[in-house]
Amino acid sequence: MAETRTPLVEMRSISIAFGGIKAVEEASVDLYPGEVVGLLGHNGAGKSTLIKILSGAYRADSGEIHVDGQKAEINSPRDAKALGIETIYQTLALADNVDAAANIFLGREKLTRWGTLDDAAMESETRKVMARLNPHFRRFNEPVSALSGGQRQSVAIGRAIHFNARVLIMDEPTAALGPAETAQVGELTKQLKAEGIGIFLISHDLHDVFDLADRIAVMKNGKVVGTAPIGAVTRDEVLGMIIGGKCPPGAIPGPGASL
Repeated sequence: MAETRTPLVEMRSISIAFGGIKAVEEASVDLYPGEVVGLLGHNGAGKSTLIKILSGAYRADSGEIHVDGQKAEINSPRDAKALGIETIYQTLALADNVDAAANIFLGREKLTRWGTLDDAAMESETRKVMARLNPHFRRFNEPVSALSGGQRQSVAIGRAIHFNARVLIMDEPTAALGPAETAQVGELTKQLKAEGIGIFLISHDLHDVFDLADRIAVMKNGKVVGTAPIGAVTRDEVLGMIIGGKCPPGAIPGPGASL
């Protein structure tokens, strides 16, 4: 990435402890427009905790978050959303018994001037956002429980980007999906990149990360082992970072790198 560009998001020296145990310690990561950063590490490495600080679910004990080069206060998910930061959780957090439009506007429903739900306006806007993401999507009037895994991901992403998300946090987006649906999520991710949206991709699947990410950041024991452009490291080297904390020559070492 060019040094002169301003990151969409920059997390600087973030630390948080629970009951005296440091879950994240002096972690720094950044994300640029139209970039996918794969955040990797074993369960308990600290990656989900770090991202929950960005999404407003947790408050850091120390460190700073900058958005567009300006220091940001993120004390709640509402604060994060106001800054254009949206999270697509592994569970997708969809209401299974209602359709795509009801899910996209869940909690932010459009009303008519009489105070009733404006179903026509919500469906019209849902059709527009889904046309951007998945032009083949046709099941607008069915409950999302009837949709495939890939279609459900489309709805969850549509909900985020309709409300002007500029940063997407995608938590294990292809977990439990088949090959065709995984490919569909990959296409969605590339489409979002093309629109200039920055994506933090949390994944255990190195195939996903190497297919979709521009850079990786590896965490171990709450610290960042290192960061690297995806073309500067091999899969074996990334595994070495995840398992042993070893930072290869193509990566920039962090405080979690082993000597």
